[in-house]
Amino acid sequence: MKNFFFLSFFLFTGFLFAGENPLKLWYNKPANRFEEALPLGNGRLGVMVYGGVEREVLNLNEETLWGGGPTNANPTPDTPDYLPAVREELFRGNWSEASRILRTIQGPNCQSFVPLGNLYLDQDIKGSPVNYYRELDLERAVSTTRYTIDSVEYIRELFVSAPDQVIVMKICASRPGSIHLRIRSDTPFEGSTVKSVSSSEFLLSGQLPWQINSARNFPLEYIGVRGGKRGMRYQYRVKALTVDGTLTTVPDLQITGATEVTLFVSAATSFNGYDKRPDLQGKDEEPVAREYLENAVAKEYDELLENHRNDYQSYFNRLELYLGENEAELFPTDVRLKNYAAGKEDPSLEALYFQFGRYLLISCSRPGGVPANLHGIWNHRTRPSWGSNFTTNINLQMNYWPAEPLALGYLTEPLISFIQQAAVTGKEVASNFYKMKGWTLHHNSDIWAHANPVGHQKGDPKWANWSLGSPWLSQHLYEHYRFTMDKAYLLETAYPLMKEVTEFCKEWMVEKDGYLITAPSTSPENVFIDEKGNKGVVTIASTMDMQII
Repeated sequence: MKNFFFLSFFLFTGFLFAGENPLKLWYNKPANRFEEALPLGNGRLGVMVYGGVEREVLNLNEETLWGGGPTNANPTPDTPDYLPAVREELFRGNWSEASRILRTIQGPNCQSFVPLGNLYLDQDIKGSPVNYYRELDLERAVSTTRYTIDSVEYIRELFVSAPDQVIVMKICASRPGSIHLRIRSDTPFEGSTVKSVSSSEFLLSGQLPWQINSARNFPLEYIGVRGGKRGMRYQYRVKALTVDGTLTTVPDLQITGATEVTLFVSAATSFNGYDKRPDLQGKDEEPVAREYLENAVAKEYDELLENHRNDYQSYFNRLELYLGENEAELFPTDVRLKNYAAGKEDPSLEALYFQFGRYLLISCSRPGGVPANLHGIWNHRTRPSWGSNFTTNINLQMNYWPAEPLALGYLTEPLISFIQQAAVTGKEVASNFYKMKGWTLHHNSDIWAHANPVGHQKGDPKWANWSLGSPWLSQHLYEHYRFTMDKAYLLETAYPLMKEVTEFCKEWMVEKDGYLITAPSTSPENVFIDEKGNKGVVTIASTMDMQII
């Protein structure tokens, strides 16, 4: 449905290939923009690494940092009364009038996934860098940046650990005392504070506005306090350890005359579940972020790296694919992509790209967490494209289509948990918007399991009023059973959810000319032309609807 760059960049899937071919994306220059940076993550924490020399930029994300709070599934009392009128106009072939009335069956828009902030590592250098190289090693889930200035080689190595729940960066210089860094932070939201914790640690904390709206074609709702409500709290902490040199915070972290630096970043939010207000019922994010950091700092770097590698490879090494070797491997990845687009064969690039997809799913979807959104877990904008949310008319499903076949079925747990939550809010929507049984889920959702038709009565029904997210997501429930043959899961989780979806579908369909059909019906984000040449977006019994049901 959406042909945008981050689907190809973030959400495609792949395989590991064997042999001598390095499973690395590598480049001979820093990234100039977000799409060129290297993504790393542990499911909860995400970071984009640009590989700059004088200034390294790290975009930070935490999977639970979203605008808003628990969804409200209560429309005006007369909302269900409009559905019969919509159907009547559809059966007459009055597509435009049916769409006009259908807009009245729309509620509020869902919320956006937003960035945590940025870290900037400003290096005091003299001279121009040579022998520049940066890579993302898919076998280890580690990024490396390397360059030489005035005969001193600098190496930065970064990974995001799931076992230890921190971002770790090691910075080394080949000549003693050559590292001079200023490390500072920011966040895009007003009202945040940065303070020194010790000579080697500072923290940034803040609170989101209550609502950050995700809808297209609507003004950004960015409200600090509404009706006594405030949004989610967040915090990230930065600490450095050195073998020599001096460290101070003012509150930025200043490192002078060091040979080796290990940098730790921890983060947490007040998110406490899809049905809890993050301001009044949220977790205390400070002790969570502090404990992650303290536990990680107590371990040696090599132990942290080994913990990370063992955890990551327990997923990554389950599958191998070898498509052959070729001379193209000698070129940087961006050059290979341009040559491939021009028609040059590069089978090992295909294998690398395939594997990159598996790497990304491992990095942005872990048990106990939140499903992969439109950007996976990597987003640097307060107003990301399509809210960086869960678009359930295909995109959320696409993220997880490859999981079971590619030996990553365990990583579907966040999706299954989300479906369970959406069934709760979706049951309220089915009852309050349509006076129907079962549960439904519409075009957009978020961390609050938003389920109603979006649009604020202004959205185009071709996307806003599509109502069959629940039966389509049921495919994933059953796929997980087919691959695991876990009858306890089927009995306790999948079957009850699918049964209630069936109850909704039975009520949603109406009889016409001896057939049970859907009305209203859309093929999301598509327009049709009838036999009279009239354009429409809402119809009856679209092929998509009937196939899904």
